[in-house]
Amino acid sequence: MTSLPASPPTIAPRAFILAVLALLMIATRVNHFAAIPDASWAVFFIGGFYLRQWTRWAFPLLMVLALVIDVLVIRASGIGYWQHYCVSPGTALLIPAYFSLWAGGALLRQGYRSANWAALGKGVALLLVAVAVCQLFAQGGFYWTSDVVAEPTLGGWAKNYADWFLPYLRTAAIYVGLAAALQLATEQVGKLLQARRDVLR
Repeated sequence: MTSLPASPPTIAPRAFILAVLALLMIATRVNHFAAIPDASWAVFFIGGFYLRQWTRWAFPLLMVLALVIDVLVIRASGIGYWQHYCVSPGTALLIPAYFSLWAGGALLRQGYRSANWAALGKGVALLLVAVAVCQLFAQGGFYWTSDVVAEPTLGGWAKNYADWFLPYLRTAAIYVGLAAALQLATEQVGKLLQARRDVLR
C-alpha cells in the first residue's frame, strides 16, 4: 500500500480527489452487483487517506451522496425506499460502518513519508481491519433489524458475515490497490522530475 508524500495535498488537489471519489461512487453504486463492482467501501477508505484534514465535511458529504444515490436508484425501480429489500432500521449503522473505513485510511496517512514495505504492510492491515469493522456494522445492522431475516440467530449471523466478508474485502482491495498504484506512480514521477531539476541547477 502506498500513500501521500510527507506534505498533504493543497486545496486544489484535495478538491480534485473529492470530485473523483464522488464520481466513482456515482458510477458504481447504482448497482451493487453490476459488472463493475460498487466502489463505495474503497471510496471511504481512500477518502480518509487523502482527505483526512477535510473529515469534518468531506465525510458527511460523501455519506449524503451515498444515501441520495440509494434513494434515487430504489425509487427508479418503482418501489418506496423503505420497502426495498436492503433497507431496514439498521441502515443507520452505515454511518459508523463507512466511518470505520474512513478512519482506516486516515490512520494510514499518519506518519507516511513515501512508498515502502512498511507502508504496504500497514496499509494491508488497516484495510483488513477497516473492512472487518465496516462489515460488522453494515451486515449486522441488516441481519438483526431486517424483516427479511425471519428468525435471526448468532450462528446465522456469523455465517452471513463470513459469506459476504471476502467478496466485500476483495472489491475494496482492488480499488484501493489501483489507488495505491497511482500514488506510487505519482511519487516516482515526482522523484524523477526533482532529480532532473537538481541536475539542471
